[in-house]
Amino acid sequence: MASNVDRDIREHRNAWPMLLRFVDCIIIVGTYALSRWLLGQEISDLTLAAGMMGALLFVLFAEGTGIYRVERAVSPDRDLAVVTLNWICTLTVLLVFAFFLKMGANFSRISFAAWGILGLSVLACNRMCLRAMLETLIRSPHHQRRFAIAGMNPLGLQLAQSIQSNPLHGLNFVGFFDDRIEGRRCDIPEDMPGYQGKLNELIERAKQGEIATVYITLPMRAESRIRSLLDQLSDSTISVYIVPDFFVFELLHSRWTNHGGIPAVSVFETPLYGVDGWAKRVLDVAAAAAALIAAAPMMLAVAMIIKLTSPGPIFFRQKRYGLDGREIWVWKFRSMRVCDNGPVIKQATKGDPRITPFGAFLRKSSLDELPQLFNVLQGNMSMVGPRPHATAHNEQYRRLIRGYMLRHKVKPGITGLAQVEGFRGETDTLDKMEKRVELDHRYIREWSIWLDVKILLKTFLVVWKQPTAY
Repeated sequence: MASNVDRDIREHRNAWPMLLRFVDCIIIVGTYALSRWLLGQEISDLTLAAGMMGALLFVLFAEGTGIYRVERAVSPDRDLAVVTLNWICTLTVLLVFAFFLKMGANFSRISFAAWGILGLSVLACNRMCLRAMLETLIRSPHHQRRFAIAGMNPLGLQLAQSIQSNPLHGLNFVGFFDDRIEGRRCDIPEDMPGYQGKLNELIERAKQGEIATVYITLPMRAESRIRSLLDQLSDSTISVYIVPDFFVFELLHSRWTNHGGIPAVSVFETPLYGVDGWAKRVLDVAAAAAALIAAAPMMLAVAMIIKLTSPGPIFFRQKRYGLDGREIWVWKFRSMRVCDNGPVIKQATKGDPRITPFGAFLRKSSLDELPQLFNVLQGNMSMVGPRPHATAHNEQYRRLIRGYMLRHKVKPGITGLAQVEGFRGETDTLDKMEKRVELDHRYIREWSIWLDVKILLKTFLVVWKQPTAY
């Protein structure tokens, strides 16, 4: 019985992403044709080609943001926000293509705008309806799998809470089983099953078909107990997963790889590989290009004021560490009377006499960072990521803060999680720098396109409100 349920769940999981892609493509092509029909415009082969191109682009953006992953536990509002972002990116790219291919005259602006509104409305409604259908299907008793956890410890509790938080897993928690719970008990919420018995009771219930899946969260040092448990569970048809106790390490970003049939899990790794890296690069180029176009007049005015108010160059270049610790040149508008770039660099402080009067305004408003948009287009920086520190500061803090250099597993950014959380400006104590590095690590662990978008939006809200920026 348990194996049949597992097979049904796997079939639904495999079919569901393909169904989502197919329905989205039909909606995108169909709503473009419908918008033209409602406006009394011709539906030609060119119309269908544009609709199919839009469908292809949307699916590509959707792959990058992961909205077709059944396992991802996201709220409905975030799901809609990501769908909206994908749709906006799709329409933007189509407009760019139409401009460069000089095909704008073949497309009506009003029908394109109607397509944008109608397409997003139908995509969003479809997403919510299909989501509700899938949740109802998986929550039905026929599709529920009963799972247990071998190991009553904080790791097991965190795993149980994570699985139960996403109904799309289709898993019903039985409880914890362990032989050694003295001094290891963790606080179990009242709405969650707790301790059920020893491991031999788990084995018996598994053999009787009462449990379909077992997750083993015993500590890695309990190798002999894990081997014994696996040996006895092999005399059943249940699914068994080992959840390694990697919390003894500071995981940066973990993923499984396979080398000649031998699995390996990463401990320190970048999240930006494959489609995710491509999606972030697309966002960087689009955002940087749009920002440069919008900020060009302001940048020209800033350059003229710098030249008129203080002697010296307009721009300031400084060596900093980029991706994988490689040195890059970072551009800024000059805000000081000096251009330090040696082995010892003093951080800017409040009332620093090296800062010009106009430079103080630039640093407070972060306008001095605008030339780094060219770094983003060049590809050695990102719009969002850990802020790059001067090379001298990197060498200083890598000796003082454990895991400091791990922040260079992604490209440095113009803005970052640490900056929007209040850790922008002078780091006059080691504790402040440790907190900044901690937030940089958190950004790498939790990275997503949606997180980048939220940080960019929040940057505009906090840039004027941080008294420590000088």
